[in-house]
Amino acid sequence: FRMTPQKGVDPVECAAAIAGESSTATWTVVWTDLLTACDLYRAKAYRVDPVPGAQDQYFAYIAYELDLFEEGSFSNLTASIIGNVFGFKAVNALRLEDMRMPVAYLKTYQGPATGVIVERERLDKFGRPLLGATVKPKLGLSGKNYGRVVYE
Repeated sequence: FRMTPQKGVDPVECAAAIAGESSTATWTVVWTDLLTACDLYRAKAYRVDPVPGAQDQYFAYIAYELDLFEEGSFSNLTASIIGNVFGFKAVNALRLEDMRMPVAYLKTYQGPATGVIVERERLDKFGRPLLGATVKPKLGLSGKNYGRVVYE
């Protein structure tokens, strides 16, 4: 990520906040945190470098556990990493500039099974946006606990 921390926020602290927000952290305590090992799955900000020639801008390098992501699902991976991380208070500006994935993960992607037209037909929803919500923690829940959270 290329980031510009808010005034007074340390760049390393900002990178750690981005890592947390883009993986298992949330702005409030939620009971679902007890259903998984959040510390194991939390993303790690492992490097912060100043952007050459840019004032108060930094590159934050963040690593994620591959087990967090559904095989063959780029939408799951990208939604998990960049879902709502761009709007939180520690950063003044944030942009995803590079994302590297292991070849083994890339090989699991078979392409989309259907397009938006088929999805609209399945849902019988036309002429309006299709919206969703993020379950918290958004990563690390078992299938059973994820279903429980969605149901509630």
